[in-house]
Amino acid sequence: MLFDDLRYFDGAPFTRAQAERGGWDHAKLRRHLANGLIRQVLKTVYVDALVPDSLELRAAALCLVTPLDAVICRRTAAWLFGIDTFALQERDGPLAIDTLRPGRHRAIRRSKVTGHSQTVLPGDVMIHRGLRVTTPAATAVHLARHLRRPYALSALDAMLHAGLLDHGQLCAAIGRYPKHPGIAQARELALFADPLTESPGESWLRLRLLDAGFPRPQAQVRVLTPRGERRIDLGYPDIEYHGRRIGLEYDSDQWHSGRRASFRDETRRLDLDDVGWLILPVRRGDVWGRRVDLEYVVGEMLGIEPRLPRRW
Repeated sequence: MLFDDLRYFDGAPFTRAQAERGGWDHAKLRRHLANGLIRQVLKTVYVDALVPDSLELRAAALCLVTPLDAVICRRTAAWLFGIDTFALQERDGPLAIDTLRPGRHRAIRRSKVTGHSQTVLPGDVMIHRGLRVTTPAATAVHLARHLRRPYALSALDAMLHAGLLDHGQLCAAIGRYPKHPGIAQARELALFADPLTESPGESWLRLRLLDAGFPRPQAQVRVLTPRGERRIDLGYPDIEYHGRRIGLEYDSDQWHSGRRASFRDETRRLDLDDVGWLILPVRRGDVWGRRVDLEYVVGEMLGIEPRLPRRW
């Protein structure tokens, strides 16, 4: 390509079959993929690497490979709504497509489509960007039922934060599935969900604290310092440890690694220390590892014996 405004297939997503009809053999497709000229959006769906990700692109890609009688659900529905439920998890290759078929049809089984047998109640399906997809409320319920607890909570938090539904709508939707598998987990996590949460790491950290039997921390605590307003991921404004209030922050590898990030974090935490806040930085290993140092340290600060062992 000689100019940035020239895109393979005019910048639209395309399948392997469409590439072949356009004169691309398998070797050329693999070569362009290896050289970073194209990227995979879904299994067997590609797009020019210069085309940015967008909800429109995701919908167009799904339209190419989703069976006409299928309903997009679970993680793929969340992805179509702009919610990533794959944080920290490895997945084998590009995103698979979660679908279901209402009624008594068999679940769809294709190489690029994962079929699910799932109850569909009246009002659970909508037309979104030309696709049949479970509504945000139904999507939230089924993610809460079927994902592991930490991923389920971070998905609920993200959907609430994005305004796809509110807490009342979430609880009402869960109430429509009183005896379905996984609904007890969904009910519990709905109580823990918080629309103020801004990252999956904050969700996982809050779940660790709650599972340990600690009081529910306040999300996104706003604190005025001499340098301006600061926000703390999770905090206990009404509890003091050695004369300072307690705050916890999840430092992700992506945003809190390197010299510049370390200097920025140290500066803001000194500002918070000046106004009476003790900040405990928490890394991925503290949340996901086998050690229970986090529970013991926070338990000492709060004066509470942690509930162990860890649930996940």
